[in-house]
Amino acid sequence: MKASVSAILFSLFAATASAAPCSTTSAGFDAWKADFAKQAQKAGVGKRGLKALQSTKYSQSTINADRNQKSFKLSFEKFMQIRGADTIVAQARRKKAKNPNFYGSLEKQYGVPAGILLAIHGMETGFGGFMGDSSVVSSITTLAFDCRRSEFFIPHAIGALKLVDQGSITIATKGAKHGELGHTQFLPGNALRYGVDGNGDGVVDFYNITDAMASTANFLRQKGWRPGVGYQQGQPNFAVIQEWNAAGVYQKAIANMAARIDG
Repeated sequence: MKASVSAILFSLFAATASAAPCSTTSAGFDAWKADFAKQAQKAGVGKRGLKALQSTKYSQSTINADRNQKSFKLSFEKFMQIRGADTIVAQARRKKAKNPNFYGSLEKQYGVPAGILLAIHGMETGFGGFMGDSSVVSSITTLAFDCRRSEFFIPHAIGALKLVDQGSITIATKGAKHGELGHTQFLPGNALRYGVDGNGDGVVDFYNITDAMASTANFLRQKGWRPGVGYQQGQPNFAVIQEWNAAGVYQKAIANMAARIDG
């Protein structure tokens, strides 16, 4: 016998009402985690990931950072100055010259030139100089719980737990305030989907330069990067740079620096 429409609507309402709500403060975080664990398990998260979820702590520093993203509102010139674009370009040229075969092999395999990869690497972490000081799993779980962009971060929180399952990260792994991880600061869901074992050791390790750069190149290629085609504004590959970061000033900075590095 088919359930009536009213009965179906009631059951949906009851399921929603029973789910632990998001919040804009730390209140209710533990209750939400218990509820989220069920969702994560249904999504395929295993024992290690669920154990990591239990160990997460609400990150007030992550929330503070999320509410204070002012640099992306700067003019292009000011943004380039504050981010040290000239220094990044100079260092990137030296890195490219020192290891041309590595970057050449990545371009041969993925079609992404060294300038783009080095510009991202330099902009994100100063070429691995600082990859973050916050717990990746706690940060991304906090953002999944926070009401401001919960729907966006929930898949990345699940991604982080699956990365724990596969051994790419642990509850102790440090990253940026928004849960970005590794040399080029992948969001966990993207790390899970586009990660590549570049050095062939059986583990996708985003804190290993070979894996991180191969994964970054793979992300861009999978997002539609076309080998040998331009990447400045108005050219086909600029749309792919937009997939990496949503801030317009950041996108322009990457394209500008990459051209100077490759030029």
